[in-house]
Amino acid sequence: MLDTFIQMFSYSFMLRAVIVGVLVALCSALLGVTLVLKRYSMIGDGLSHVGFGALCLALAMNVAPLAISVPVVVIAAFLLLRISENSKIKGDAAIALISSTALALGIIVTSMTTGINSDVNGYMFGSILAMSTTDVYVSIILSAFVLVLYVVFYNKIFAVTFDENFARATGTKTGMYNTLVSLLTAITIVIGMRIMGAMLISSLIIFPALTSMRVCRSFKSVVVTSAIVSIICFFIGLFISFAFSMPAGASVVAVNAITFGIFSILGIAKRKLS
Repeated sequence: MLDTFIQMFSYSFMLRAVIVGVLVALCSALLGVTLVLKRYSMIGDGLSHVGFGALCLALAMNVAPLAISVPVVVIAAFLLLRISENSKIKGDAAIALISSTALALGIIVTSMTTGINSDVNGYMFGSILAMSTTDVYVSIILSAFVLVLYVVFYNKIFAVTFDENFARATGTKTGMYNTLVSLLTAITIVIGMRIMGAMLISSLIIFPALTSMRVCRSFKSVVVTSAIVSIICFFIGLFISFAFSMPAGASVVAVNAITFGIFSILGIAKRKLS
């Protein structure tokens, strides 16, 4: 096992995947706690579909994927929030409306241009081989942006997460901070699609938060545990992927699912003993 671990880090593409993957896992875990508690966790799935449509458009135009996908997904996140808040189309319905439309447009553009080639397949299901050095630098910058803003506005995000009406009554600009969370989620989704794929990236947002909530009760402990669980699960999933030649995204999701089951059992045992 040790030899396999050392061999894994001897490849430059694995180092790139680890760097970006850890950053994405950390960002996803932090934001996931807020999204799950606000019952808005499926926004990750919706935005990943929008990202896939944008990436297909970028490939058809032969331009840098991130240059197209980042602004498109950010705009979609803003629209999702506005549609959900200010119309009769709420939550999951708004997500389904935008995500299915974007996915359909992406498939239409792909079928009329490049076809379902390896690039498109990689974006749909993830590919650690697709990470270039430029992608790593851009991902590090964007991830740092997400983490810094989350830390700076942690208290406001906490207030908006637990009691939005009270936060609004105390003068907190809840709309602005909801938009901030959506913006940070959109950036994280786009960064993570390279490794996890559009079909699986939302799992990085949902699983760590739900897993930590099985045994933790305070917001801070859930956030910290979620971050730790997310990073560890990513490392294990990536190692399994390398050792057994399995898809990276699917391996990471499988490890997260197993961890969720273990924590669920621990949570039940903890409640019975207390």
